Amino acid sequence: AAMASLPSVVATLAKRARTPSVAQLRSVRFFGSRSAWKGPYFEIDLLYAARNAQEDLQALRRAGKAVIQKDAIRTQSRRSTIIPEFVGLRFEIHNGKDYKPITITEDMIGHKLGEFSPTRKRAIHPGKDADSK
Repeated sequence: AAMASLPSVVATLAKRARTPSVAQLRSVRFFGSRSAWKGPYFEIDLLYAARNAQEDLQALRRAGKAVIQKDAIRTQSRRSTIIPEFVGLRFEIHNGKDYKPITITEDMIGHKLGEFSPTRKRAIHPGKDADSK
C-alpha cells in the first residue's frame, strides 16, 4: 500500500473540518465578536415564529388583503441576535417587568433584542424653579 502524499492528507482533513466558505463568513461578519463559523446566536423558537409570521404575511399579500401582523412575537430572549428573517416583524421584548413593543428594521440587524428594551428607567431630576432663589 502506497503512502498518501502530505498535500492530499491535508486536503482530506480540511474537508472533514468543514471550514466555512467565504460566502458563509461574509454572511455573518456583522454579528459582533462571536466566532464566525458559529454564526449569530438566536433562539430557534424565535426563528420558527418569525418564519410562520412571514408566511402569514405572504398569504395576506397573495390574497390582496391589508398586510398587518396580527400578534407580536413575545420573547424574553434578550440575548438573541437580530437576523435578516426578523426584519419587518413586530416583537415584544421583556425588560424584566413588562413587554416593550419593537418593530425590527434593517438597521437593527446584528444587534441584540435586549438593546431595544431598556431595563432601567431614566432618573428624573427636579429642575431649577424660578421661584426658589
